[in-house]
Amino acid sequence: MASSFYSNSQHIDFDSVLAMDDQGMVSMFQALMASGLAGFLGCPAVIYEAALVDFFEIASVREGVIISTVAGQLVEISEEWFAESFDLPVYGLGDLSEIPKDVIFYAKSIVSLSGEPVSLSGKKNQMKIEFRLLCDIMAKSISVKAGYFNAITVEKFSMVTTVFCGVRMNWASILFSILKKMVTPGSKQAKGFAVQISLLLENIPNLELGKSQSFLLPKFLLRRLCTDLSLLMIKLVQRKLLGHPSQRLPLRKDKLLLLLEHQ
Repeated sequence: MASSFYSNSQHIDFDSVLAMDDQGMVSMFQALMASGLAGFLGCPAVIYEAALVDFFEIASVREGVIISTVAGQLVEISEEWFAESFDLPVYGLGDLSEIPKDVIFYAKSIVSLSGEPVSLSGKKNQMKIEFRLLCDIMAKSISVKAGYFNAITVEKFSMVTTVFCGVRMNWASILFSILKKMVTPGSKQAKGFAVQISLLLENIPNLELGKSQSFLLPKFLLRRLCTDLSLLMIKLVQRKLLGHPSQRLPLRKDKLLLLLEHQ
């Protein structure tokens, strides 16, 4: 089903979240914008499910270009077009392993809720709320991981570090490489980038895409949702410190619950 291509994705309304009163959250979203990912994570959100199924069904990589057929029409996506469409940085480090070790070491304390360096084999509850959310955004919408999101991994933490430490990354190359893995037979890379691929297809002249649908509102990171999430996490931490971690809290049963599922 096409819905599997965006079931975990999180899209951001930057105008909304930057109007929050929570300075920690605002700073995190400002760092995301400064990283050059705003055009990718906050692009117009529309989904063409039938076209996405067509695209992924026979997509392949030939000489560095992604080629597929949608509604019987040839589709070619080059790295250059991909980068231009989302205004992605084309200069910087090309791999997360190139991030200086001293930057990673510095970041471990900055993101920590307790002030003690976080363990890269531990859980996200070691981190401040804004960095837990950033970790989810990078895992679900950038590296497109499926399954359990509670654990901190070297890859997740490296991505978080690039954003709030201002490490210049060649996101055009990194994201296009992920997209190429999505269409490579036998790859373990989960399929995603549904909104971004839909937007690319929408800009191809005379391409019949079928019926479109708006990206589901509960999957949008908006001011109200992020504010509620931040306040709820503060309450959860307070309950834990007071020795009542199991006491139930009133919860909004929508995207907020999904975001908190593995907190």
